[in-house]
Amino acid sequence: MSYTTSHRRRNPLTGDWVLISPQRSDRPWSGETSPAEPTHAPERVPDCPLCPGALRSGGGQNPNYRGPHVFTNDFSALSAQGSATPASAAVGLSEGPTPDFMRDEIASGECRVICFDHRHNRTVADLSLDELENLLKTLQQEYSALSANYRCVTLFENKGALMGCSQPHPHGQIWAHEHLSTTIANEDQHQREYFEKHGAPLLADYQAWESNDGERVVFENAGWLVVVPYWAEWPFETLLITKGNQAHFGQLTADNRATLAEAMAVLTRAYDALFSSSFPYSMGWHNAPEPQQEAHWRLHAHFFPPLLRSAQVKKHRVGYEMLGESQRDLSPESAAEKLRLLADDVQHASMARG
Repeated sequence: MSYTTSHRRRNPLTGDWVLISPQRSDRPWSGETSPAEPTHAPERVPDCPLCPGALRSGGGQNPNYRGPHVFTNDFSALSAQGSATPASAAVGLSEGPTPDFMRDEIASGECRVICFDHRHNRTVADLSLDELENLLKTLQQEYSALSANYRCVTLFENKGALMGCSQPHPHGQIWAHEHLSTTIANEDQHQREYFEKHGAPLLADYQAWESNDGERVVFENAGWLVVVPYWAEWPFETLLITKGNQAHFGQLTADNRATLAEAMAVLTRAYDALFSSSFPYSMGWHNAPEPQQEAHWRLHAHFFPPLLRSAQVKKHRVGYEMLGESQRDLSPESAAEKLRLLADDVQHASMARG
């Protein structure tokens, strides 16, 4: 379907709207369009705190690991579990009745860092399928251990300096806490409401619809669908959804991990091919927060890449997007077509090699 006029689309997971303006996609552009600067990092960098054997800034030392390595974040964003300090005292509020506009609470939990590989110059796109499966198995073990103690466990990666990543060594983070983050609570509410109304999981219905329609599909295999969502905000945003009934990372089987490794390999390599660069993004997994009430939920991951026109031109949320609502010029269908063609090329190249 061709979209040529401005319109709005609703994100059913959050209730937010995005303004689509495809008629602006051909407007004159005088911004920067330079390619990414080539990088030739070695496999090990002596002063990198995430490399094997390195002394970290917090005082800990990494073992001479190979493959994935997990450790407790030396600079955790969450207070240690069990803090008895009243929230109002922790944030410096005076004693006495607290007005409704000054609500607060203690946020306790754990933060961990996971190095994806011992090699400094590898990204997810550079890992073999076996290496990716091993990484996913490690992530699953960490998720299962943390979800036994916390309701909300988020596994995520910030890749590239454009996303504020200060350490180029390939790594992600795991944050676990008892409170539900705003996004998880919002997604949980909307998925519950859909399930109560339709008797089926929102993302299960959406996955089936997109697989049948095909226009926004980037890649799919027996276990997973990669799609530029109908309501995408970022230029080349994608949604990775299970085609099974898994509600959280702990439910993945060996077959799930194998097909997921393939989907992630194809997607990240297609991203890299888009502007011939190591494509930056923020991505993360959304797991069901209530293990006993998860029929409405499907495990999924969001990829939010900032690049718009070249390897160094980032989409900025300014003006109307900060004051009104999200807006995009490139339609999700156009973005999906570009990524789908690259995904096909990547997959065929992989098959030719192996």
